Amino acid sequence: MSCVPVTTSSARYEVLIDRGLIGRLGEITVERLAPRKARRAFLAFDSNVPASVVEAASGSLRAAGHEVSSAGLVATEINKSMTELDRLLVAIAESRHERFEPVIALGGGIVGDLAGFAAASYRRGVPVVQCPTTLLSMVDASVGGKTGVNLSAVGGDGGEETLKKNLVGAFHQPLVVLADVSTLDSLPDRHFRAGLAECIKHGMIAAGLGFGGGSGGDSGHNDVGLFDWTLTSMAGLLKRSAAPLAELIRRNVAVKAAVVGTDEREELPSHQGGRALLNLGHTFGHAIETLRNLSPDGRMENAPLHHGEAVGIGLIAASHCAAAARLCSASLPRTVESAVTGAGLPTKLAGLPSAERLLELMSHDKKVVGGKLRLVLPSGDRIGVCRVVEDVDPKAIGAGWDAVRV
Repeated sequence: MSCVPVTTSSARYEVLIDRGLIGRLGEITVERLAPRKARRAFLAFDSNVPASVVEAASGSLRAAGHEVSSAGLVATEINKSMTELDRLLVAIAESRHERFEPVIALGGGIVGDLAGFAAASYRRGVPVVQCPTTLLSMVDASVGGKTGVNLSAVGGDGGEETLKKNLVGAFHQPLVVLADVSTLDSLPDRHFRAGLAECIKHGMIAAGLGFGGGSGGDSGHNDVGLFDWTLTSMAGLLKRSAAPLAELIRRNVAVKAAVVGTDEREELPSHQGGRALLNLGHTFGHAIETLRNLSPDGRMENAPLHHGEAVGIGLIAASHCAAAARLCSASLPRTVESAVTGAGLPTKLAGLPSAERLLELMSHDKKVVGGKLRLVLPSGDRIGVCRVVEDVDPKAIGAGWDAVRV
């Protein structure tokens, strides 16, 4: 079993990575709660998680002495809402859940965000245990304590309804994170590939965080060249081979832990980067993620985009934006495009709105400060270093969007 410690200003916990951890959920939770004892546990689970995994989790909790109540959640961006949060909080309250009793989040990032926000809000905060079951949530969403829901709004061309991503939430660090790699066995390929986008993102910032040289750099220690390692390991990762998959999760969690450990609440100024660096590709991605007409392959039955698909597009757009702004080499975007292609993710989209509409959607991003749009963009000649840039030339942003249009 791999164990990656996460230390922030408010908490210290561990991310455990192994197969079969869900079967040990009750035992591990009791250990982390000690010396307090909890009679109850509330299990919030993704309705798409196999019934055998849900039963393994609830059975483990019961075996550890907990009375278990549960609620299934439909994990879509539309359902990641105040309405669904209210439903979940009422269910927790009806179970007579008490102050030091845990909420268990079993599922992907949407369930982790919803259940985490419920745990942060109920009785002003109860423990939450994150049990991510998607690659994306294992390497990113379950670590760092960000929780929240989307808000819906009407506006823009034609007065259509759009979602404002993660605009309401709280920081609430988990008691422990259990990344049970065996839960990825049943994950659909599209969801698995979407998680690889966050891994590519981590590779694009890792060198600047002290994890060694960028693409083409030397190999001074284990975590050097995360971007290159991910690309060379891609064939085994797509086959879900056990060893490279566990190593991928460990390396990515280590990068995420390093960032949140120095800037838990994303408060550092732009010139210091901090947690904002984790949003590479996300300001572009969030602008298109909730548009219901966009599909990774042009077929409407596959719309809307998954989060990782939108992030992959965002990484390419951010790279072209940086090149247009002369912040990085002209060849760097091609390297990023090759990585996204290798992960089986889309690199271009049909049906994108106008440049003006996309810029307006980007302006709703949480990283806007003082009315200024802040973008995380690649910097320099090699993959691995990014920086936060304010007031980017709209023409450079437009060049980013043009690069991903069909």
